[in-house]
Amino acid sequence: MKLLIASDIHGSAHAARRLARRFEEEAPDRIVLLGDLLYHGPRNPLPRWYAPMEVADILNGWSDIIVAVRGNCDSEVDQMVLSFPCRADYALLEVDGRLMHLSHGHLPGNSPDDPPRLAPGSAFLSGHTHVKGLDVRAGVLFVNPGSTSLPKDDLASYAVYEDGAFALKDLEGGEIARRAWEPPPALFGGAGSLAYGISVRDALRLGCARRGR
Repeated sequence: MKLLIASDIHGSAHAARRLARRFEEEAPDRIVLLGDLLYHGPRNPLPRWYAPMEVADILNGWSDIIVAVRGNCDSEVDQMVLSFPCRADYALLEVDGRLMHLSHGHLPGNSPDDPPRLAPGSAFLSGHTHVKGLDVRAGVLFVNPGSTSLPKDDLASYAVYEDGAFALKDLEGGEIARRAWEPPPALFGGAGSLAYGISVRDALRLGCARRGR
């Protein structure tokens, strides 16, 4: 499965048009949107070509393949103009037999600084900081695609997952960084073992049980 992953568009038609060109080139199976889609937010400057309704029209054209979560700048009125669900605080996506936890990254228990309990071999995807990154902690791969419109690291970006690896790319499609999504350690040693330390079903259960710790 191939995923195109983007975050923090903040109503920029310029960013959405560039992302649309990357969509045509990448031809992903699914699009993952990590929040802050239409509104620029009171702490941010107006992005280039601020046109939330044009951004909504572009995104709605992909509504049948989008998985989206809510950002801190997203609201009920955004859902009124978007034809795909976008108000969940987080989502769980099984890809190639492993778990991706999707979050904007601004809420306690759902941020890179305070992540949910995830099994080794899982991936935690978030935006919010407008700073791209690929980092492994305690066996979990943390992925931030950066911002498509208001980057705080000087380069607008998105991410792609394909064939067991994540790539960070600029909005011209140039690759910035790449990291393999390493499988979890096997319960039983030996090359080629299929007995992983935790199943996707158990990983889902772990994530949902976090508040009961």
